[in-house]
Amino acid sequence: MDPRVAFGGSPHSAGFLSPRSPMLGSRRAEAGKAGREPDSLQVVKLSRMLYPQPKVLIPSRKDVLVLTPWLAPIIWEGTFNIDILNEQFRLQNATIGLTVFAIKKYVVFLKLFLETAEKHFMVGHRVNYYVFTDRPADVPHVPLRGGRQMVVLEVPASARWQDVSMRRMEMISSFCEQRFLREVDFLVCADVDMRFRDHVGVEILSPLFGTLHPGFYGASREAFTYERRPQSQAHIPRDQGDFYYMGAFFGGSVSEVYRLTKACHQAMVADWANGIEAVWHDESHLNRYLLDHKPTKVLSPEYMWDEQLLGWPAVLRKLRYVAVPKNHRAIRNR
Repeated sequence: MDPRVAFGGSPHSAGFLSPRSPMLGSRRAEAGKAGREPDSLQVVKLSRMLYPQPKVLIPSRKDVLVLTPWLAPIIWEGTFNIDILNEQFRLQNATIGLTVFAIKKYVVFLKLFLETAEKHFMVGHRVNYYVFTDRPADVPHVPLRGGRQMVVLEVPASARWQDVSMRRMEMISSFCEQRFLREVDFLVCADVDMRFRDHVGVEILSPLFGTLHPGFYGASREAFTYERRPQSQAHIPRDQGDFYYMGAFFGGSVSEVYRLTKACHQAMVADWANGIEAVWHDESHLNRYLLDHKPTKVLSPEYMWDEQLLGWPAVLRKLRYVAVPKNHRAIRNR
């Protein structure tokens, strides 16, 4: 089986309407302004904490690559100290946005997604859940921790799941301009037909991150299912490519996510005008973008896995964000 098939991707969105929920305020109206004075930068000062001293001559992991050739860390269990990172991000007073698209029948996955996010996602930090859906009345009520809130954004559906998937880039870029830039510091974009199984925290945050596809993390670039047709804006030749990134989990600062989603949407519009559709839709364009604009962090397959399909290899010490078993054909049809 093509390892990409089992992760066919959930419908995301198509077009957009005005959100139901009110604006959360302009607390971050100045956040996007460039050219801040050096003395305005916040100095991170850690409170006293005890932890093992890092050893320069002893690598954190010997069995996996932990640094890309462009010096971006690859995040595996054993490569970070979450206590130190939590303290740093609390001092930065960061708020994290999590976007998820629950379109058509995919709304049935939303309850488990939110319940497990409340248990494992960014625990101890402020979180805004942004739920894009065509069925706002079906959005479940899930009790949220303090400092966390849910915003329902009503959007229309599309006839084809591929169109729903591709239009999410347009939706995210539009709402980055409309509100996300003012409301949150980081944006995490996730598929809804998944669940959080273990800790997913601030270790993932950076200006731009992508996640290694679980079917290709050990494969050669020639085996990646990139878009290979030169006519497409997503085209990547067989002698190029770093990793194959999953379209179901990516993010970064709001400004960087805006640049990524806007560029991918524009590339898809250009393809549509030329009568071509990339082989894996928005994921193909995401991979083209991340080849040209290297991510500042790369998440290991701990952050995107399907145990039912792939088992649990020893290299993965934790499974953090995992697929929910489903019948793709049934769920993609009305």
